[in-house]
Amino acid sequence: MASIPRRAWIEIVLTITSAALALLTAVSSAWIEAVFGIDPDAGNGAVEWAIVAMLTGAAVAFAVSARSEWRRAATDGSRPGA
Repeated sequence: MASIPRRAWIEIVLTITSAALALLTAVSSAWIEAVFGIDPDAGNGAVEWAIVAMLTGAAVAFAVSARSEWRRAATDGSRPGA
């Protein structure tokens, strides 16, 4: 099997980071106000849930892309003369 490309590893790290931030935001959205010092939705949580949705979408997109890179590397390494 060929070595896994750097791009796949970067996408794996981005997947884990996005998923962790989505989970953190879903469990405790107060971290956003604590870090940035603002409450853009006046406490109703709409912005936090939008952030959870965007981070989840990003995690899925990164995971799909990493899987594609990983499979491409595995396929390229199995061909003779590759």
